[in-house]
Amino acid sequence: MFGVLVVKNATGQLGYLAAFSGKLNGSNHHTSFVPPVYDILTPDGFFRQEEERISQLNREIDTLEFSDELREAAARYHTFKEETEKELALARKNIKKGKKERKNQRAEAQTRLSATQMAELESSLVKESMDDQFAYKRLVKERRLQLEVLHNALNSLNGRLADLKAERKSRSGALQSEIFEKYQFLNGQGKPKSLLAIFENHTERLPPAGAGECAAPKLLQFAYLNKLEPISLAEFWWGKAPSSEIRVHRNFYPSCRGKCEPILGHMLQGLDVEDNQMLLNLAKEKELDIIFNDEHLLAVNKPHDFLSVPGKNIEDSVITRIKAKYPEADGPMVVHRLDMGTSGIMLLAKSKEIHRLLQHQFENRTIKKRYVAILDGELKEEQGEINLPLAVDYADRPRQLVCHERGKPSKTIWKRVEISNGKTRIHFFPITGRTHQLRVHSAHAQGLNTPIYGDELYGTKAHRLHLHAASIEFEHPVTKQCIKLKTRDPF
Repeated sequence: MFGVLVVKNATGQLGYLAAFSGKLNGSNHHTSFVPPVYDILTPDGFFRQEEERISQLNREIDTLEFSDELREAAARYHTFKEETEKELALARKNIKKGKKERKNQRAEAQTRLSATQMAELESSLVKESMDDQFAYKRLVKERRLQLEVLHNALNSLNGRLADLKAERKSRSGALQSEIFEKYQFLNGQGKPKSLLAIFENHTERLPPAGAGECAAPKLLQFAYLNKLEPISLAEFWWGKAPSSEIRVHRNFYPSCRGKCEPILGHMLQGLDVEDNQMLLNLAKEKELDIIFNDEHLLAVNKPHDFLSVPGKNIEDSVITRIKAKYPEADGPMVVHRLDMGTSGIMLLAKSKEIHRLLQHQFENRTIKKRYVAILDGELKEEQGEINLPLAVDYADRPRQLVCHERGKPSKTIWKRVEISNGKTRIHFFPITGRTHQLRVHSAHAQGLNTPIYGDELYGTKAHRLHLHAASIEFEHPVTKQCIKLKTRDPF
């Protein structure tokens, strides 16, 4: 990501600053770009020195962990232990066999030996039994001592390895803490705050990797340090996107939420900025139309920019309004959700049992849904199917990634309706219901490679996200009738 910040100096002259996120060609410093908030790559700085010590520990750990000495010590111990167990098992078997033979000897001798001879035999058999027991105990003692020597040798090597790993962990933690403290961010009031202090009340508590290295914090920090007044800031993607992400060359994108949102929350204090749209209830003046209603369930036509359930900062939502309207209803009520920006049909249950039965239909994929969308471009193909594994982008929730390692399968069938004014009207028939599924399937290069018009996360911003849940078909959980609901396309 690259960023540009328009600034004004003390005399009122306008200019701009440029920055990039992370490092460029392995370096923090490039002509025409602002420097990092803190340069951890300084050759004689604490980071480089401690990084070298940790790298040395890594080499020592790898050398010992995969050494012939450790491998052979482990092999000697485990081989001798297995052989000892077999030897002792055989000795116990022989003791048991001897005991049985002596018993048979006694039984056989009773019919032919005199009392005196019998007493002599019994004394001999007892001595033989005691000799077997003493021999077994000596064997156990000898093998235990030998095993202890081998085990101590192995433990010595493993102890050295554990000490090295403990030192590495300690040094890495201390280095990370020192980095967090070195990153001191100013705000519009001139007040500094460390990275650790900024994140201490955040959900994650500890700053994620790379926090503070994005373009926006670099730009604001340089402006504050040089007495420049920030006027306007924008960040955009340059070049080819990673295969997992949806990034378009030269497109503008909002700052990431995982790394930048907490930092910018501090750095923008003292500036006259626009209201955070995430903190505004955009649905305040909107009505919630009920399009189906009986004693068991209901369906609403949710407006766009209207939450399905309460958010972190906004309570107003479909569920809060429906609960207020039907206080006697119990259970979770919301059977499925729509993104805040998506409009259209939502089902709600009035009891736990109806909720369970409707959820069961969703899980079995017997419910048929149709969405209508406007794509920001002309789609050449007429119809098709998209299958992509989706996973959350932990550094930028709720953005989703295409991830073949940890992603969950998602499937959408689509059909082109018409092309007009450089845009495509399309119908989506989602088979699965992953977060942002239709938005990612539209925008990703392995999908339609054409984002939904107005999708700020995966495309470009417009007055609204042009995605609408237009119809739904399901079996009524009580009457068993086929219920078909549809709404008028809003665009």
